[in-house]
Amino acid sequence: MNISEIRKETPGCDFITHLNNAGAALMPRIVADAIRNYISEEEKYGGYETADKKSAEIEQFYDYASSLLHCKSHNIAFTTNATDSYNKALSSIPFKQNDIILTTTNDYPSNIIAFLSLQKRFGVRVILIRNTDTGEIDLEDLESKLKKHSPRLLSITHVPTSSGLVQPVERIGDVVKKHDCIYLLDACQSLGQMDINAASTGADFISGTFRKFLRGPRGAGLLYVSDKVLDKGLEPLFPDLHGADWVDTNHYKTRMGAKRFEYWEMAYALMMGSSQSLAYLFSLGIHNIEQRNKMLLHKLRTGLADIPSVKLLDRGQHRCSIVTFQLKGLPEHSAKQYFRDKGINVYTTPKSAAIIDFGEKGIDWAVRVSPHYYNTESEIDTLLEAVKAV
Repeated sequence: MNISEIRKETPGCDFITHLNNAGAALMPRIVADAIRNYISEEEKYGGYETADKKSAEIEQFYDYASSLLHCKSHNIAFTTNATDSYNKALSSIPFKQNDIILTTTNDYPSNIIAFLSLQKRFGVRVILIRNTDTGEIDLEDLESKLKKHSPRLLSITHVPTSSGLVQPVERIGDVVKKHDCIYLLDACQSLGQMDINAASTGADFISGTFRKFLRGPRGAGLLYVSDKVLDKGLEPLFPDLHGADWVDTNHYKTRMGAKRFEYWEMAYALMMGSSQSLAYLFSLGIHNIEQRNKMLLHKLRTGLADIPSVKLLDRGQHRCSIVTFQLKGLPEHSAKQYFRDKGINVYTTPKSAAIIDFGEKGIDWAVRVSPHYYNTESEIDTLLEAVKAV
């Protein structure tokens, strides 16, 4: 990849060393331009009229998103974010009292909160899968609990927000397909930094967002819905007139594809930006991105490991473009600002985002650094020097 050209196409690179791509990446100019241009069209001609005029471009989003996940366009819904995607999928599952939700100690905190809400409202039970010594879920324990509990739902977060661990989602899919259980995969942190084949994961739902490693806008997400789910007739708890047709006084008819999970009102300008973020990714090649990120992460992890005041926290046989660590001498409340004062964007993850994981690690917070392919080796050096200076 021509990193110099990519950085020229990313205006933010002129202003900041941005190492918070697990939060929200810097958008390429083409993404922001697509949003601005669509908004300008709405300003001049009206919202409904612009959507009619741009209908072909709107439909192109589903082609791009299906290419990302190697599925069909009818399996894709546009949403406002990953949690919106996740909760719409969750709402389609007909939970009953004492139903089991099987999940990991590293599931995303918003997902856990949703489970606890279901527990309060419907009396479902949440059971955790044991981890291996390296941090991933224990597949034997998964198999055992699937047999023992016959759970209604298995929820897996592909990459936790609190570490660089990567769950073996395809091997998980091989286990769960032998059981009558819905498999919901949160790919919020993995889309855009690794290739994901929806069918290979075996997932029934996949939720994701555009603001992170896909380098799209905030307020835009996607939901993959498998043919199995569509054929079963699962639908969100509250469909609207976009996801369903009101056919007579007491009946409605749900749409055939994943668009049943969408609402009538959508941010089409953000959809245009999301389409361009996908087109940009395809122009570079996801495998090229993976290789570039491996090089950056090796340099970052090696450099941090040589600093005595740093304790690396990430576990897992396979790790991705998220690095978490403790840094002696720097309190949580001032950590982000310390790096910002040096022109570097990083993030800090509090214990409330990873109650179980951080409890096991005996920590209350961590510095999270998440480089992406448009970052440079010199930017990694800049961060390392800032860490040493503490």
